[in-house]
Amino acid sequence: MTSIFQRALGRDFDRLHPQLQRRFGVSDEGGVACVGTGTMDRVWHGRGFTRPFLWLGAKRHILLPGHGGDIPFTIENYPYRDSLGRETVTFVRTFTFDRPQRWDATMIYSPERGCVVDYLGTHQHVAVDLHLSVDERGGLLIRSGEQRFHEGPVHFRIPMLVTGTAEVRESYDDELGRFRINVEVTNHRFGPLFGYHGTFACSYPESEAVPDAVRPVREQARV
Repeated sequence: MTSIFQRALGRDFDRLHPQLQRRFGVSDEGGVACVGTGTMDRVWHGRGFTRPFLWLGAKRHILLPGHGGDIPFTIENYPYRDSLGRETVTFVRTFTFDRPQRWDATMIYSPERGCVVDYLGTHQHVAVDLHLSVDERGGLLIRSGEQRFHEGPVHFRIPMLVTGTAEVRESYDDELGRFRINVEVTNHRFGPLFGYHGTFACSYPESEAVPDAVRPVREQARV
């Protein structure tokens, strides 16, 4: 089974570092997950006025309000078929501040939109187009695009004024034997909102059953 990231990247998937190919090659039929554990050297947020928005989004694991240095980090990528039959991969990130904070997402590949769609939060309220590319060193670059809000009969495109644009860079450091990640979320008018960078190592446990704790509370049919 081709993973959602292989479908999005096409032939460029083979240009990824082999460890990134393994990490982003997990699929439902492969029978394994990818669980990363490590430390974020820094987790930061923007100016003071961003904090109320970050805390509001944190209630459903959409945004990350915490900040600090040397923060223990876990990322859980479990592939599975959702109730709509879509190949899905969880991206549940846990940052252990004084108390754990989570930033949840579930991702699918949408032939309709021609890209990976990232459903943010526990209830998949926000759908974000993700555009993937491979850099000259075999690292993965992910940039967010259009964002849409879904709640019952309500469905609309979120204006850029109130959204954050995410840029994720992930690579593999052969000397350390660890993955490096750098995430920055910015608003085109208000500037940096939050981000983090650090390293982690991965294990690949068998995944016959996806833990309930990483599944979304609700699945959204609309992309």
